[in-house]
Amino acid sequence: MENIAQQVSTIEMVRSGAWIAPGLRHGFFGRTGGVSRDRFATLNLAGHNDDDPAAVAENWRRAIAEIGPARTIVRLHQVHGTEIHLLDGRYDGARLTGDGAIATIPGITVGVFTADCVPLLMIDPQQRIAGAFHAGWRGTLAGIAASAVKLMVAAGANRDRMRALIGPAIGQCCYEVDEELGVRFGQRYRFASACLRPGKPGKLMLDLRGVINAQLIEAGMNCASIELVGPCTRCAADRFFSRRAAQGPCGLQFSFVGFDDGSSA
Repeated sequence: MENIAQQVSTIEMVRSGAWIAPGLRHGFFGRTGGVSRDRFATLNLAGHNDDDPAAVAENWRRAIAEIGPARTIVRLHQVHGTEIHLLDGRYDGARLTGDGAIATIPGITVGVFTADCVPLLMIDPQQRIAGAFHAGWRGTLAGIAASAVKLMVAAGANRDRMRALIGPAIGQCCYEVDEELGVRFGQRYRFASACLRPGKPGKLMLDLRGVINAQLIEAGMNCASIELVGPCTRCAADRFFSRRAAQGPCGLQFSFVGFDDGSSA
């Protein structure tokens, strides 16, 4: 473990320069700056695959140093669904099954894992409410972005103040899906045709981040409060984990958001 810990490289993290609020911490980790090897190289933060547990532990030590002070970091067991958990003072630290979490009190940092799927972060900076959501095609088709807006409001956030960051994910340039799936998106969402373009015979190219952006607007968010950050993960597979680029299992990056509770420096 001493040899692992001695390996040093720069951690890359994508943030929004416009997201500034007292105590706010947020970011989208890339794959650089860790110690994992081979298909998990280097900052793999998922502990449920075949990566060396010692390497994952060291990666988390480095990630936590970047995230900064927080009472609790919430990590979900994601299932490509739409279940979103509301977390407050009753949270006991258990790993929850679902694809989103909303922290209604400071001191809890929520996050999601991705490797081509879309990480979505949301805040109400005045109420200090923060949410993190994981959206693959299944969750996007099922409307997790709209559910996120609804539950943020139910937790006390105000739509007029809410802000959303749509992070690094596979882009339309690389996200080829079966034509049948594209038709399902078109049938469910009136705006989906603008997020589809022809691919190879029987295929369509889907703009997953574009669909989520449109879902947020349809759910009542101001388009000026929504920001897309980071590149296509497959195009930038040297900087971000991408299952499509790896053509199989690979590491996962972590995206996070939360507000400090003022109890630690």
